[in-house]
Order: sequence, then C-alpha cells, then structure tokens
Amino acid sequence: MAYVIAEPCIGVKDKSCVDVCPVDCIHGKEEDEMLYIDPAECIDCAACEPECPVQAIFLEEDVPEKWKNFIQVNADYFKK
Repeated sequence: MAYVIAEPCIGVKDKSCVDVCPVDCIHGKEEDEMLYIDPAECIDCAACEPECPVQAIFLEEDVPEKWKNFIQVNADYFKK
C-alpha cells in the first residue's frame, strides 16, 4: 500500500511533502499540474501526509471515493 496525491494538489504543487520524504519518492516536473508519489518507491512512512497544506495526500486505501481515480493517475505517471 502506498500514499497517493489527489485532486487538491492540482494547481498548488506545494513541495512541503517533498522536503520531508525520506526516500525522495514524490516527483513532478515544472510543467506537471500536480505532484505524484511513486508507488514502487513509497515506504508508507506517512511523513508527507501532515505536511500537505491542501490535504491532498492519502493512504491508498483511504483515498475518498470521488478521487479514487488518482490511485491510477499516480501509478501511470511513472510508466512513462
């Protein structure tokens, strides 16, 4: 199980979560509309979750129903 970044991050891209991630698994290019968590690298430490000012980070099993598609969005980002 990994953490997932959902819709509230779109257009915000506050990088507080990146600064606290011990395995550097949160990525996003300047042109991306949001940040993404690599599910293969995430160690489920939860350090990022409380740092997000827009509450966009969720444990995969806790992603709200309306944002469940972001589980796949995060995974697909790393298949490029």
